[in-house]
Amino acid sequence: MGHCGITSSKTVLVFLNLIFWAAAGILCYVGAYVFITYDDYDHFFEDVYTLIPAVTIIAAGALLFIIGLIGCCATVRESYCGLTTFVVILLLVFLTEVAVVVLGYIYRAKVRKKVYDEYNGTNSNAQSRAIDYVQRQLQCCGIHTYSDWQNTHWYEESKNNSVPISCCKANVVGCTGSLTRPEDLYQEGCEALVVKKLKEIMMYVIWTALTFALIQMLGMLCACVVLCRSGRDPAYELLITGGTIA
Repeated sequence: MGHCGITSSKTVLVFLNLIFWAAAGILCYVGAYVFITYDDYDHFFEDVYTLIPAVTIIAAGALLFIIGLIGCCATVRESYCGLTTFVVILLLVFLTEVAVVVLGYIYRAKVRKKVYDEYNGTNSNAQSRAIDYVQRQLQCCGIHTYSDWQNTHWYEESKNNSVPISCCKANVVGCTGSLTRPEDLYQEGCEALVVKKLKEIMMYVIWTALTFALIQMLGMLCACVVLCRSGRDPAYELLITGGTIA
C-alpha cells in the first residue's frame, strides 16, 4: 500500500514537472506582454512601479523552469537532497506568485496628466507620438473629455480652436479636429481607458499567478509525501527502473 502511494506520488510529480516547464514559458510570456504594453503607454504613467508585478512574474517563470529540471532529476534519482531543494524553491516561487497578486493590486497605474502639456504635435516628439497613438488606439480624446485640450500649451500656441487630429473619429472623413464640430471627435477621455487597459492586463497576470500557485501546491504535497515515506518505507524503489526489494 505504501509502495503504491509513493509510486503514485512520484508519477504525479514527474507529470507536474513537465507542467512546470510549460508554466515557466507562459509566465515569462505574460510578463513580457506587460512590458510591451507598458512601452506603448509609458509616457502616461507617473512611475515605473507598475512594472514590478511583471518583473516578479518573469523571475518566477525563470525559477519555475529550474524547478522542473531539479524536480525531474531528483524524482528519477530518488535524491533526498534534490527533492528537499525542489520543495524549498517551489515554496519560494509560490510565495513570489502570492506577492505578484498583492503587488498587482498595490501598484495600479496612475496617469500623468501633465503629459498633455508636453505635446507639441510633431512626430519627433516622443510624448506627442504617445498621445496620438493612445487616442487613436483607445478612441479617446483629452484626459476626461476633448475639451481638456483647451487647457494645454499646445492649444494656446496653435490658436486654431482645434484638438489633435488623433481625436477625430475613425469613420469621419475630412475631420480637422475643430471644436466647432464636436460630433466628429471622440467624447471619452483617455485617463480612465488607459487605467482600465492596464488593470485588465494586470488581472491576467494575477489569475495566471494564482492558477500556477495552486498547481505548485500539489507539487509540494507530492514531493513531501515522497520525502516523508521514502526514508522509512522499504518498498520505496526507482520509478524508472521498476526495481524490486530483496
